[in-house]
Amino acid sequence: QVQLAESGGGKVQPGGSLRLSCTASGLLFNIYTMGWYRQAPGKQRELVAAITSGGDTTYADSVKGRFTISRDNAKNTVNLQMTSLKPEDTAVYYCNAQNFRGYWGQGTQVTVSS
Repeated sequence: QVQLAESGGGKVQPGGSLRLSCTASGLLFNIYTMGWYRQAPGKQRELVAAITSGGDTTYADSVKGRFTISRDNAKNTVNLQMTSLKPEDTAVYYCNAQNFRGYWGQGTQVTVSS
């Protein structure tokens, strides 16, 4: 049974930082592309950042230079370091594992507000 467990969400003031983590179990982690998506109220889920099994990364234009995705294959973990957070970053953030099929975590709320 595949499980993706996210942690690290919360409320932060604009300009602040948060670090999200996702720990995977039940899959061969190192062959999966891992990604972070987010969904704000009334909006579609969108890709925030992804990292391939080889370590190549991609970012949404809106987060380039502010967010950094990384993975630790020994710990089956993918992280998203978020800095210079803006109110428009407020959303539920989801961890995704993608290979021949995809898996999703339950999501973690990130709120950026003063």
